[in-house]
Amino acid sequence: MEAACSLLAKSKRRYVLYQLADDHNVHIEDVVTQVAAWEHDVPVDRIDDETRQRTYVSLVHNHLPRLADYDIVDYDLRSGDIVLADGFDDIQPLLEQFRQTEEDPELRARATL
Repeated sequence: MEAACSLLAKSKRRYVLYQLADDHNVHIEDVVTQVAAWEHDVPVDRIDDETRQRTYVSLVHNHLPRLADYDIVDYDLRSGDIVLADGFDDIQPLLEQFRQTEEDPELRARATL
């Protein structure tokens, strides 16, 4: 449980997992754009190249390797494919709790107090 909470403490990792939970198999470029959009609370078509590049570097050098170390995702940078791994089932209930809190404005307001 402690490792799951640590992994999900970073919004970038949660955002990657939200997209994978919905789509199960995604391409790195789509994940980068969507994560950047969620982080900056803007539509995906408003993400500039600099923001996309910073998000890409952060995901590739930090967040995806951490998720892979815990068998949450598998990814191949050559093909750009990212898929859920077996360990995802262990953290899915906790991830859904985070998602509900982030999507509900009333819960989100209480969490920041």
